Amino acid sequence: MSLTLVIGDKTYSSWSLRAALALELTGAPYDEVLVHLNRADTHARILEHSPTGKVPVLKTEEGPVWDSMAIGEYLAERFPEAHLWPRGQYARAVARAVCAEMHSGFVALRTHMPMDLKRARPLEPLPAEVQADIERVCRLWAECRAEFGQDGPFLFGHASLADAFFAPVATRLRSYQVVLPAAAAAYVETIYQWSAFQGWYQAALEESVA
Repeated sequence: MSLTLVIGDKTYSSWSLRAALALELTGAPYDEVLVHLNRADTHARILEHSPTGKVPVLKTEEGPVWDSMAIGEYLAERFPEAHLWPRGQYARAVARAVCAEMHSGFVALRTHMPMDLKRARPLEPLPAEVQADIERVCRLWAECRAEFGQDGPFLFGHASLADAFFAPVATRLRSYQVVLPAAAAAYVETIYQWSAFQGWYQAALEESVA
Protein backbone atom coordinates (compact mmCIF):
# COMPACT_ATOMS: atom_id res chain seq x y z
CA MET A 1 0.00 0.00 0.00
CA SER A 2 1.51 3.29 -1.06
CA LEU A 3 -0.19 6.67 -0.82
CA THR A 4 1.32 10.12 -1.25
CA LEU A 5 -0.60 13.35 -0.74
CA VAL A 6 0.63 16.43 -2.58
CA ILE A 7 -0.46 19.62 -0.84
CA GLY A 8 0.07 23.37 -0.75
CA ASP A 9 1.10 25.54 2.18
CA LYS A 10 -0.59 24.39 5.38
CA THR A 11 -1.24 27.98 6.39
CA TYR A 12 -3.36 28.75 3.33
CA SER A 13 -4.38 25.65 1.38
CA SER A 14 -7.90 24.83 2.53
CA TRP A 15 -8.48 22.16 -0.12
CA SER A 16 -5.26 20.43 0.90
CA LEU A 17 -6.42 20.42 4.51
CA ARG A 18 -9.65 18.66 3.52
CA ALA A 19 -7.76 15.87 1.77
CA ALA A 20 -5.27 15.50 4.62
CA LEU A 21 -8.04 15.17 7.20
CA ALA A 22 -9.76 12.58 5.01
CA LEU A 23 -6.53 10.58 4.93
CA GLU A 24 -6.14 10.88 8.69
CA LEU A 25 -9.64 9.44 9.09
CA THR A 26 -8.51 6.24 7.36
CA GLY A 27 -5.61 5.66 9.74
CA ALA A 28 -3.51 4.54 6.76
CA PRO A 29 0.15 5.54 6.47
CA TYR A 30 1.00 8.00 3.73
CA ASP A 31 3.77 10.28 2.54
CA GLU A 32 3.38 14.01 2.08
CA VAL A 33 4.82 16.32 -0.56
CA LEU A 34 4.41 20.04 0.08
CA VAL A 35 4.65 22.51 -2.79
CA HIS A 36 4.79 26.15 -1.76
CA LEU A 37 2.11 28.25 -3.42
CA ASN A 38 2.38 31.62 -5.19
CA ARG A 39 5.97 31.13 -6.33
CA ALA A 40 7.40 31.30 -9.82
CA ASP A 41 7.84 27.53 -10.06
CA THR A 42 4.65 26.51 -8.21
CA HIS A 43 2.59 25.50 -11.24
CA ALA A 44 5.45 23.57 -12.83
CA ARG A 45 6.19 21.73 -9.61
CA ILE A 46 2.57 20.74 -9.08
CA LEU A 47 2.34 19.53 -12.68
CA GLU A 48 5.01 16.97 -11.80
CA HIS A 49 2.33 15.29 -9.68
CA SER A 50 -1.10 16.51 -10.79
CA PRO A 51 -2.66 16.61 -14.28
CA THR A 52 -4.55 19.80 -13.32
CA GLY A 53 -1.62 21.73 -11.92
CA LYS A 54 -3.57 22.14 -8.68
CA VAL A 55 -3.42 20.70 -5.17
CA PRO A 56 -4.37 18.47 -3.53
CA VAL A 57 -3.65 15.32 -5.47
CA LEU A 58 -3.45 11.82 -4.02
CA LYS A 59 -0.89 9.59 -5.70
CA THR A 60 -1.92 5.93 -5.53
CA GLU A 61 -0.45 2.71 -6.90
CA GLU A 62 -2.87 2.97 -9.83
CA GLY A 63 -2.34 6.64 -10.58
CA PRO A 64 -3.30 10.10 -9.32
CA VAL A 65 -6.65 11.12 -7.87
CA TRP A 66 -7.23 14.87 -7.89
CA ASP A 67 -9.89 17.15 -6.38
CA SER A 68 -10.67 16.87 -2.68
CA MET A 69 -14.16 15.46 -3.27
CA ALA A 70 -12.85 12.66 -5.46
CA ILE A 71 -10.05 11.97 -2.97
CA GLY A 72 -12.61 11.64 -0.18
CA GLU A 73 -14.77 9.26 -2.19
CA TYR A 74 -11.75 7.18 -3.21
CA LEU A 75 -10.62 6.84 0.41
CA ALA A 76 -14.14 6.01 1.60
CA GLU A 77 -14.30 3.14 -0.90
CA ARG A 78 -10.76 1.94 -0.27
CA PHE A 79 -11.13 1.99 3.53
CA PRO A 80 -14.79 1.11 4.20
CA GLU A 81 -14.01 0.00 7.75
CA ALA A 82 -13.05 3.61 8.61
CA HIS A 83 -16.60 4.88 7.93
CA LEU A 84 -15.53 8.16 6.33
CA TRP A 85 -19.21 8.61 5.52
CA PRO A 86 -21.57 8.29 8.50
CA ARG A 87 -23.60 5.18 9.16
CA GLY A 88 -27.16 5.18 7.86
CA GLN A 89 -28.40 5.72 4.32
CA TYR A 90 -30.04 9.08 4.96
CA ALA A 91 -27.15 10.35 7.09
CA ARG A 92 -24.74 9.50 4.27
CA ALA A 93 -26.94 11.28 1.76
CA VAL A 94 -27.06 14.41 3.89
CA ALA A 95 -23.32 14.25 4.53
CA ARG A 96 -22.69 14.10 0.79
CA ALA A 97 -25.10 16.99 0.26
CA VAL A 98 -23.37 19.26 2.77
CA CYS A 99 -19.95 18.39 1.35
CA ALA A 100 -21.18 19.18 -2.15
CA GLU A 101 -22.62 22.47 -0.91
CA MET A 102 -19.27 23.36 0.60
CA HIS A 103 -17.41 22.24 -2.50
CA SER A 104 -19.40 24.46 -4.87
CA GLY A 105 -20.88 27.15 -2.64
CA PHE A 106 -20.07 29.79 -0.03
CA VAL A 107 -18.21 31.79 -2.66
CA ALA A 108 -18.41 35.09 -0.79
CA LEU A 109 -17.03 33.58 2.42
CA ARG A 110 -14.19 31.86 0.61
CA THR A 111 -13.38 34.95 -1.47
CA HIS A 112 -13.38 37.55 1.30
CA MET A 113 -12.10 35.29 4.07
CA PRO A 114 -9.41 33.04 2.59
CA MET A 115 -7.93 30.49 4.97
CA ASP A 116 -5.01 31.89 6.94
CA LEU A 117 -4.22 29.87 10.04
CA LYS A 118 -1.85 32.55 11.37
CA ARG A 119 -4.45 35.33 11.21
CA ALA A 120 -6.21 36.65 14.34
CA ARG A 121 -8.15 39.76 13.38
CA PRO A 122 -11.65 40.48 12.06
CA LEU A 123 -12.68 41.44 8.55
CA GLU A 124 -14.07 44.97 8.71
CA PRO A 125 -16.49 45.80 7.34
CA LEU A 126 -18.09 42.38 6.89
CA PRO A 127 -19.85 42.27 3.49
CA ALA A 128 -23.53 41.35 3.59
CA GLU A 129 -22.99 38.37 1.29
CA VAL A 130 -20.31 37.00 3.65
CA GLN A 131 -22.66 37.38 6.61
CA ALA A 132 -25.31 35.47 4.67
CA ASP A 133 -22.84 32.64 4.03
CA ILE A 134 -21.88 32.54 7.70
CA GLU A 135 -25.52 32.34 8.75
CA ARG A 136 -26.11 29.47 6.32
CA VAL A 137 -23.07 27.62 7.67
CA CYS A 138 -24.30 28.03 11.24
CA ARG A 139 -27.79 26.78 10.34
CA LEU A 140 -26.37 23.81 8.48
CA TRP A 141 -24.09 22.85 11.36
CA ALA A 142 -26.94 23.16 13.86
CA GLU A 143 -29.25 21.00 11.73
CA CYS A 144 -26.65 18.26 11.29
CA ARG A 145 -25.77 18.26 14.97
CA ALA A 146 -29.43 18.15 16.03
CA GLU A 147 -30.40 15.30 13.71
CA PHE A 148 -27.25 13.19 13.51
CA GLY A 149 -24.82 14.30 16.22
CA GLN A 150 -26.07 12.41 19.25
CA ASP A 151 -23.09 10.06 19.43
CA GLY A 152 -20.30 12.62 19.48
CA PRO A 153 -19.27 16.27 18.99
CA PHE A 154 -18.86 16.19 15.21
CA LEU A 155 -21.51 17.01 12.59
CA PHE A 156 -22.63 13.38 12.34
CA GLY A 157 -21.48 12.25 15.75
CA HIS A 158 -18.18 10.65 14.82
CA ALA A 159 -15.62 12.47 12.66
CA SER A 160 -16.41 12.09 8.96
CA LEU A 161 -15.73 13.63 5.58
CA ALA A 162 -18.28 16.31 6.43
CA ASP A 163 -15.96 17.54 9.17
CA ALA A 164 -12.96 17.34 6.86
CA PHE A 165 -14.79 19.59 4.40
CA PHE A 166 -15.97 22.12 6.96
CA ALA A 167 -12.78 22.29 9.04
CA PRO A 168 -11.33 25.09 6.86
CA VAL A 169 -14.55 27.05 7.36
CA ALA A 170 -14.20 26.63 11.11
CA THR A 171 -10.66 28.02 10.90
CA ARG A 172 -11.86 31.04 8.94
CA LEU A 173 -14.49 31.82 11.55
CA ARG A 174 -11.87 31.74 14.28
CA SER A 175 -9.10 33.48 12.32
CA TYR A 176 -11.45 36.33 11.38
CA GLN A 177 -12.85 36.44 14.93
CA VAL A 178 -16.48 36.04 13.89
CA VAL A 179 -18.98 36.17 16.75
CA LEU A 180 -20.96 32.92 16.54
CA PRO A 181 -24.01 31.29 18.11
CA ALA A 182 -23.10 28.97 20.97
CA ALA A 183 -23.64 25.78 18.95
CA ALA A 184 -21.43 26.96 16.08
CA ALA A 185 -18.73 28.16 18.48
CA ALA A 186 -18.75 24.74 20.16
CA TYR A 187 -18.31 23.03 16.80
CA VAL A 188 -15.38 25.29 15.91
CA GLU A 189 -13.80 24.28 19.21
CA THR A 190 -14.42 20.61 18.35
CA ILE A 191 -12.42 21.06 15.15
CA TYR A 192 -9.56 22.75 16.99
CA GLN A 193 -9.49 19.92 19.53
CA TRP A 194 -9.53 17.23 16.82
CA SER A 195 -6.16 15.49 16.93
CA ALA A 196 -6.07 15.13 13.14
CA PHE A 197 -6.45 18.89 12.75
CA GLN A 198 -4.10 19.78 15.60
CA GLY A 199 -1.14 18.20 13.80
CA TRP A 200 -1.82 20.25 10.67
CA TYR A 201 -2.43 23.43 12.67
CA GLN A 202 0.80 23.16 14.60
CA ALA A 203 2.75 22.59 11.40
CA ALA A 204 1.07 25.65 9.86
CA LEU A 205 2.07 27.83 12.82
CA GLU A 206 5.69 26.73 12.35
CA GLU A 207 5.61 27.05 8.57
CA SER A 208 7.66 29.65 6.71
CA VAL A 209 5.66 30.94 3.75
CA ALA A 210 6.24 33.65 1.18
